[in-house]
Amino acid sequence: MTQTQFEITRRQALAGLGATSALALGGCVTYAANETVAATVGKAATDALLEDVANRLLAHEPERATGLGVDTGQHAHLRNQLEDQSAAGQDAFATTLREDLARVRAWPRDGLDAETITNLDVVESGYATALAGFALPYGDIPVGSWRTAPYVVIQNVGSYLDLPRFMDSTHPIKDEYDADAFVARMEAMPATFDGELERMQSTAALGVVPPDFLIDKAIAQMERTIATAARGELFTSSLSERSAAAGLKRPPVEAAVELETTQIVAALQRQLTELKRQRSVATGAPGMRERPHGEEWYQWALRSSTTTDLTADEIHQQGLEELASLHGRMDPILREIGYSTGSVGERMQALSRDPRYKFAEGDPGRAEIMSFIQERVDWIKAQMPRAFNTLVDPNMEIRRLPLAEEPGAPGAYGGAGSKDGTIPGRMWINLRTTDLHRKYDLADLTYHEPIPGHVWEGEYSNRLPLIRSILAFNPFSEGWALYAEQIADELGAYDEFKVGRLGYLQSLAFRACRMVVDTGLHSKGWSRQRAVNFFVERNGSKAEEVASEVDRYCSWPGQATGYKLGHSRITDLRARAQSEMGSAYDFKGFNDAVILGGNAPMDVLEKNVARYIAASKG
Repeated sequence: MTQTQFEITRRQALAGLGATSALALGGCVTYAANETVAATVGKAATDALLEDVANRLLAHEPERATGLGVDTGQHAHLRNQLEDQSAAGQDAFATTLREDLARVRAWPRDGLDAETITNLDVVESGYATALAGFALPYGDIPVGSWRTAPYVVIQNVGSYLDLPRFMDSTHPIKDEYDADAFVARMEAMPATFDGELERMQSTAALGVVPPDFLIDKAIAQMERTIATAARGELFTSSLSERSAAAGLKRPPVEAAVELETTQIVAALQRQLTELKRQRSVATGAPGMRERPHGEEWYQWALRSSTTTDLTADEIHQQGLEELASLHGRMDPILREIGYSTGSVGERMQALSRDPRYKFAEGDPGRAEIMSFIQERVDWIKAQMPRAFNTLVDPNMEIRRLPLAEEPGAPGAYGGAGSKDGTIPGRMWINLRTTDLHRKYDLADLTYHEPIPGHVWEGEYSNRLPLIRSILAFNPFSEGWALYAEQIADELGAYDEFKVGRLGYLQSLAFRACRMVVDTGLHSKGWSRQRAVNFFVERNGSKAEEVASEVDRYCSWPGQATGYKLGHSRITDLRARAQSEMGSAYDFKGFNDAVILGGNAPMDVLEKNVARYIAASKG
């Protein structure tokens, strides 16, 4: 790849560089990174470097550019494109990361302010971890994201799931250009699916085949997806309905339905054939240690998922200790409400059978759940001035998961909206059965996903430079969301509803269980059933829910370990701030210090809090 090297003058820097226009080229740009440049242009040049790094990343992930709302202006062409899922495309992605990591590492930090140094540190950490993943012989590697997936297509991984949701909820249709871009992306889909197919086959050739029970789920979901596409309802229905809503007179619906019912269906059929072939040789072994290079792969997954160098044994033991501590807090509440016999898990199982805390079955119960969530969102939004000095007002919505995704999905998940505010943050709720949820545990789920959890946190990250809005680290994202549950409790969410506090504590204990179960599956030879039983027996979790949870850990090794670990790091830092600051400690000030520093690896977060403590001391 040809490299262009240029210098940035002081005049350009003071003029704002035209950083967005002059530097965000999406090509390969190398800076003359030396002390003279740093002394001359300092922060402005560094911001320009980071902007270029961001745009070069987005050139490989056009869908993420759309999700952030930055596929506009000179980057509008990204709205027509999809990520190259072929092995060659992933190699090119890794090459860009390698080049940009070298640029960031070489960039002088002398004289830069703390915020700018943090931005460089975050990129360096995120890219180094991703490149260690790309060096592995297989897998779908996240770059500043959370899904560590050894299998390219399985029950909760693959474009057959991601693209229908993305095209319906994220790809905009406001004008004819958007509609044409929608079809252009549909034209790219067969190549996307075939790129994944190539990697599925090469991974299987190494002897890495998913567990049979995951393949069974994936086959059933793929068959439903193909049937929907064969009717022209996977993509074209969304294009037609949304074009009509936008008042477009000639949307390219005929071309779309032809693409969907022929080329897209054929490409999906090829993936289905490969899944069925792999099913014929698959075993029920759930963990990575039973697979070639599995121990190496899992250790990297733990590094990616925790942003630490903790071993599987260390994480397993921490999970057991935290679980015991949380059950110690749950026991007296259970006794107070009349549940005094049996283990905490057995008593929580009994509580889950209490009809007072169940939602109605079917659509009436689904409507009840949606109303419950909205009421909790309204309550917690009103409390935010008590918890933060710096407030945001998220554009957000609550949506049911697509039906095809529900069987392999968790109970809920959520995330921030676009950087430009046009795409709302969302809480996706799984309503395949109302028995997934209870009235005592749905409130904490609401605080975890939208406010003050994922959607709230994302609003702050979206105010940071583009690269910081892109890169997100599992223990911060999920640790913050658990800390958000804690904030809600501290603001009085359960003062009048003690059973609700049990749901909150069970939520934390559930994440401690995840540390134990994930490492048990992938490092200690646990069976799938043993993993399910651990949740049910030790924590009183619902079998219906944790069966899918365990399957998720099998397809996303390591990811589940980051939640409680991240939460514990945040609360440990808060205890440190309280101890060192004394009377100067302020609840709102600490929360601001964590969230305004943006989504960061754990070591970078610690530096941010340390600066906050030092500043309080003058």
